[in-house]
Amino acid sequence: MNRAAAPIVQTSAPIRVLLVDDSGVSRALMAQWLHDDPKIRVVATAANGADAIAAAKAHPVDVIVLDVEMPGMDGIAALPRLVEAAPGARILMASTLTTRGARVTFEALNLGATDAIAKPRSGWATAAGPAFRDEFVRKVRALGEIERPQPALRRVPAAAPAPYTRAEPSRAAPQVIAIGASTGGPNAMFELIEQLPKPVRVPIIVTQHMPPTFTVILAEHMARRGGIQAFEATDRMPVQPGVVYVAPGGRHMEVARSGGTVRLHLTDAVPENFCRPSVNPMLRSAAAVWGASTLGVMLTGMGSDGLDGARAVVAAGGTMLAQDQASSVVWGMPGAVVKAGLAAEMLPVGGLASAIGCLLEAGR
Repeated sequence: MNRAAAPIVQTSAPIRVLLVDDSGVSRALMAQWLHDDPKIRVVATAANGADAIAAAKAHPVDVIVLDVEMPGMDGIAALPRLVEAAPGARILMASTLTTRGARVTFEALNLGATDAIAKPRSGWATAAGPAFRDEFVRKVRALGEIERPQPALRRVPAAAPAPYTRAEPSRAAPQVIAIGASTGGPNAMFELIEQLPKPVRVPIIVTQHMPPTFTVILAEHMARRGGIQAFEATDRMPVQPGVVYVAPGGRHMEVARSGGTVRLHLTDAVPENFCRPSVNPMLRSAAAVWGASTLGVMLTGMGSDGLDGARAVVAAGGTMLAQDQASSVVWGMPGAVVKAGLAAEMLPVGGLASAIGCLLEAGR
C-alpha cells in the first residue's frame, strides 16, 4: 500500500500487462479481452511461476495477472519473487470460486498482491464469460491507472495534500460503524479493526467488494486478526454491539428496525455501480435506522460506489470519515466522498482508528 513520495505525471503510455496462467485457453481469452482495450498492452505471458519471474525481469510491467494454482511453481510461491522482480507492478490474483481459492487469495494479499478476482469454474465463453470479462478488464484498467513510474513520465516534487471541504461531524454519539471498501480493502480493514480501542460497544457493518465464499474468509480473518466477533451476514440476523457483520458476496446488505430490534436484510436487487454487494444500500439503510448516530468510513477502493450512501449519511446528520490518498491503494471511493465535501476527516488507516475511538469515547 505504500506509494512513492514523488507523484507521477501521467502520459498516454499503455498499461503493460503480464498474464500468468497454466491454461493456454485462459491465457488466450484474457489476452484477447485486454487487446480489445486500446489503453492496455499484453507484453508477455507465462504458464508457471518460474517463467513469470523471468518475464517480469525481461519486460517492464505495470500489472501482473497471476493464477493461483499452477504446476511447478504456483502463484503463491512465485508472488514474493515477482514483487522483487517488478517492484512497481500491481498484482491481480486470479483464483477459483472455492473455499480453498479464497483462503489462498487472502494469503496472497498478505504477501503483497494488490487485488483478486474469482475465475468462473466453467463457461468463460458462454454465460459466465461477459460478466467475468467486464470485471477483469475493469480491474486491470483500474490497477494500471494507479500512479506508476515510466520512462516517459516526468517526476514533479511531492505536494502537500490538497485542501478539501470538510463536512460538519455529528454531535450525536455513534451507534454503528459502517465501513465500505474495494481494492486494497481487506488489508486496510484488518489494520483498522486491529487498532480500534476494545471493546467496541457498537455494531460494525461492512461491505467489501468480493465474490461469494471470499466474504466468509474475510470475516474469519477479521475475527482472528482484530480480536472481535465477525460473521458473514445472514438474512434477518439481529445486529449486536461489538460484532462485525460482513455483506456476503453477490448480495446487498441493508439494516432495518423491526419491533425494536435492528436486523440485517439481504437482497438480490440490481447491482449499483456494477457492484453487488454495493456500499450504497448499507449506508442508506444505516442512515435511515440510526440517523445522526451513523458513523460511516470509506476505505480504499476503485470507482465511486458508496458516494450516494455517504450523501444519505450526511443528510441524516451522521458523520463520514475517508481514507487519505497516500495510504490508499486506489483513491476512488474515498476520494469521491472527499471531493463531494462529505468527509469530516481524511486520514490514514491508523488515524481513522484513532478518530473512531475518540468519537466512541466522547459518546460514552
